[in-house]
Amino acid sequence: MSKSIKGRTWKYGDDVNTDVIFPGKYTYTVTELDEMAKHAFEDLDPSFTKAVKPGDIIVAGTNFGCGSSREQAVFCLKAAGVGAVIGKSFARIYYRNCINAGLPVIVQADAVDAIERGEEITVDLERGVIISSSGEEFPFPPLPEEVRGILECGGLVEWVKARRG
Repeated sequence: MSKSIKGRTWKYGDDVNTDVIFPGKYTYTVTELDEMAKHAFEDLDPSFTKAVKPGDIIVAGTNFGCGSSREQAVFCLKAAGVGAVIGKSFARIYYRNCINAGLPVIVQADAVDAIERGEEITVDLERGVIISSSGEEFPFPPLPEEVRGILECGGLVEWVKARRG
């Protein structure tokens, strides 16, 4: 995982639930990551899967990822190339699922308010700062060492394997 993520933003509002991120009707029929990516936000933003690029960043309101605890709502975004998710707040299980999958999640409400959809921004995980296209900086608390390790390994499973040697 790069310590810096640069990408175009996709901005969504409050209470975007896991069924909106990855429709529940595919839970037991779509199991391949590349296929999951094709269904990300399909009911909320049909343009997303056609236009998302590797490194793009989701900017969300409050309680992003609420609803069911299914991991496909994380895997579909990661498989689509999303580099990070910035939000005002996250559902607890969704936040943890992102870390476990190796997808950086940052809580920074001021950045969410200031950043516009389509704006190119940089998330510097090492410095703990989000940089807008105008150069404005939005600091966030440094991620704990263990979380950085999990992200750098690409997820919890790979991190555990690496620690076992």
